This record gives sequence, structure tokens and C-alpha cells, in this order.
Amino acid sequence: MKLPEGSPPRLDWSGKSVLITGGTGSFGRRFVQIMLRDHAPRKLIIFSRDEMKQHEMRQVHPDGPGSPVRYFIGDVRDVDRLRRAMNEVDVVVHAAALKQVPTCEYNPIEAVLTNVMGAKNLIEAALDARVERVLALSTDKAVSPVNLYGATKLVAEKLFIHANAYSGTGPTRFSCVRYGNVVGSRGSVIPLFLKQRQNGQVTVTHPAMTRFWITLDQGVRFVLDSIERMQGGEVFVPKLPSTGIAEVVAAVAPGCRIRDIGIRPGEKLHEALIGEDEAPHTVELTDRFLVKPPDPWYFDTHWPAGESLPAGYRYGSDNNPQRLSAAEILEMVEEFDDHGTRNTGAARRSPDTDDSASLQSSTHH
Repeated sequence: MKLPEGSPPRLDWSGKSVLITGGTGSFGRRFVQIMLRDHAPRKLIIFSRDEMKQHEMRQVHPDGPGSPVRYFIGDVRDVDRLRRAMNEVDVVVHAAALKQVPTCEYNPIEAVLTNVMGAKNLIEAALDARVERVLALSTDKAVSPVNLYGATKLVAEKLFIHANAYSGTGPTRFSCVRYGNVVGSRGSVIPLFLKQRQNGQVTVTHPAMTRFWITLDQGVRFVLDSIERMQGGEVFVPKLPSTGIAEVVAAVAPGCRIRDIGIRPGEKLHEALIGEDEAPHTVELTDRFLVKPPDPWYFDTHWPAGESLPAGYRYGSDNNPQRLSAAEILEMVEEFDDHGTRNTGAARRSPDTDDSASLQSSTHH
């Protein structure tokens, strides 16, 4: 992602110790790959609770003498382990969460413990360790949520934004990024469609459904750019293209029959990245929106100037003027294929995505 003119200077990542929670997920793996290739941090700590995924990742990015990579087994529910992992850490990216809508609906207490209490634990550990910058990943489902997953992410957003009050004059600053469905994450609809097209039939929960789309690379680069821009208290929202599920099917599985299996509990027909109630304290920049906290005690912060949004403005996947063409959909799928994730995603459909666009109720979300 190219930075617009007037953007802040790049961080000297070579002098930074960076920790990512959920580091063995789809986003985490791509984040680690790009960080090591393009930024060479002093230390890169991969924090997750899956021993096997860490073992597999270690084969690609080994730790040990001469390597900046460190692997920490831990759970965001364990605040003491987070405190230990954040020793002398400068930047934290919080990507760990339970992300599947059906899983969260069926296991609500588990969703709260990981997504809400885990956020609380991370905030407390970061404050105690005097981490400089903490950026949390959120989702379009946090806007006017209708499912528990979205509700927990809304609460997590509020916790991170208002954690700046606890930091006060201390060094730690908290911000969030919020974006839509990730094309290249395991469990997304793309590998499902690619697998189903072999049988000539694709299942969708509603043919008129629309979603925002972003690739893993775009997501990682937006996160890195937001870390460099953040002052604390803001939510960064990228300007993303959207398209209908039927259009995705037509592009990746042309000629296949579409079987409508019905919208599941907790699903929306359309998603939003900016809600109507946020418009009064949101500004539009060249490539993103910046949602400022409405609290008056934030007003000393010098955020970049931008265009104010009209009253009642809603940035939704249905009214988004930026629509993906069939060629652009295929280009995103090709990027997904080029990274070698399609086959594993189609075979495992592991729960590393919040994409709820059109999966069968009997499959992972």
C-alpha cells in the first residue's frame, strides 16, 4: 500500500520488538512473512495456543540463534502469560479471537472469554509492560451487530479505544483497524466455491448477499501502515471494494448451479464498515476512513484533516460505489492461489476467518 503525501515517517522496525497474538492464523502467518521480508524487526514474537501450528510455522520461520523469531505458547485468557510475553515489547498486534459466527452463537461464554476478556487481559498486560503501540483487529460485523461474534468485537473495540484513558500520560497507545472478509484466509467462501464447482453446484445462504473484500496482503499492509499512523483512540477503516455473492460465484464457478440454503441465525444480508451513528465523528481520507472517539477528552489529539461525512452516512457493502468486476474478483482469487493456500483452505476450512457470506450450516464458518 502506497502512503499518501504528508503521511508520517516510517517506523524504524529494525529496532522494534513486535508481538502478534493469534500469530499462527491466516493473518498472523502472512504478517510474519511480510515483517521478516520487508521490515526485519529486532524481535518478532508469535503468540498462540496451537502447538502443532507453531511447529509447522517453525519449519518455515525457524527460531533460535540468529533469528528474530520467537514462539510463545499461550492463551489471551491468561493475563500472566501475556505479561511474560510482552517483556520489552514495543508493538503488539492483537489478531487472536474466536471468529466464526455459528461457533460463537453456540458457545457464547467461550466467545466472551476469548474476545472480550482476552482483550481486557491484553490491555492490562500492555499497560503493565509499557508497550508503545497496540493495534487490535476488528471486523465489519462489529457495526450494528446482530450476532454474538460482532457484539464481542464491538465490546473489544470499545475496550481498546477507552484503554487510552488508563494509559494517560504513559507511553502506551491503543487503536483498532476494522475491515471486511479476507479472501485468502482459511475458511473463507473462495476455497469452498472452488471445491464445490467440481460438482457443478455451489451453495449460498442468499444470492443477493453482499460483502466487503480484502486480501491477506492488503490487510497486513493496512495494519502496518495504521501502526505507523496511530495516535491512540482511533479506528482505521480502509476503503474496500464490495460485491455480491452471486457475482463471486459467477466469476469463480461459472456455469454452476446455485443452491440457496437460507440465511443462518446471526447473518446479515449486507455488512457495514461505518455505521450511521459513527458518521458525526468520522472523517474521510484518501484511502480510508478515520473514526475518532466521541469523548471530548480526546480532542487534543492531532488527527489528519479530512472530509466530514454527511449526517446519516452509512458505508455499507450494498451502497458502496466501489464494486469488484469479474476480472478483479479473479485477480484476487489468483493472488490467493499464488500464495499456495487454496488447497489447504478447501480441505480443512479451518476457523481463521470471520467470513460469514455463504457457507453451509453443516460446515465450518
